[in-house]
Amino acid sequence: MEKIIIVISKNRDGYKMELVPLRDVSHESKILLLKEFGYNPDDEFVLDSEGNKVLDRYLETPVKIDNMVILPGSEIILDDNELSISKYLEEFGDVL
Repeated sequence: MEKIIIVISKNRDGYKMELVPLRDVSHESKILLLKEFGYNPDDEFVLDSEGNKVLDRYLETPVKIDNMVILPGSEIILDDNELSISKYLEEFGDVL
């Protein structure tokens, strides 16, 4: 599954939403994105605002910045493994 982020920009016709693959986003930009979401990442892991490693919601393993996925309509950070993504879709599939 390709990792993506959603970019919302405003133009003269209103707002425009784009899906941007995370593979096309620099490591530094991923860190800035996480900070915008209220996280405090180090150079390798996604950390919460208190400096604790963020655990994948379903596997309870630390999420690395280079392996993170943020699915459309969510600010939940997951590891990009198939099990976590399928569990997420079972839980939140109706909002995608």
